[in-house]
Amino acid sequence: MAMDRTEEDDNLPRRLLDGCQRDFPLTPRPFGALAARLGTTEARVLDAFRDMRKDGLVGRIGAVYRTNTVGSSCLAAIGVPLDRLDEVAALVCSFPEVNHNYEREHAFNLWFVVTAPDQARRDAVLDAIEAQSGLRVLRLPMLEDFHLDLGFKLSWS
Repeated sequence: MAMDRTEEDDNLPRRLLDGCQRDFPLTPRPFGALAARLGTTEARVLDAFRDMRKDGLVGRIGAVYRTNTVGSSCLAAIGVPLDRLDEVAALVCSFPEVNHNYEREHAFNLWFVVTAPDQARRDAVLDAIEAQSGLRVLRLPMLEDFHLDLGFKLSWS
């Protein structure tokens, strides 16, 4: 039996994105806890996250650890010719060790973070990206730790 969609279901993705950037439940059934918090069902929460992932709104749901306390990470950048930007971004994203990448208006226009179990694997990923793209990768390891709160209220139009 198909469930009828409600206005609440249509707003659920927004409520999830706005409401779970902080204090994600650390329980055996976190999506059930989110559902209880938002007054819906675990199945609807899971469906909403699946849809958001399929639509490219959510790439990953998971813990963020303080840099270099678990494994090894490094900010990196590449100066990519504009006609190759999509190609090189896809290459970078093909490595599971890459958390995210983004374009910037700069000579180094593609930035990304690599996190791996250890420095040797991190460097192997950066070396592979360099070899496969044919472009030099600027490696920017963290020298000083700053806490940045990346949770933010989203604007909906």
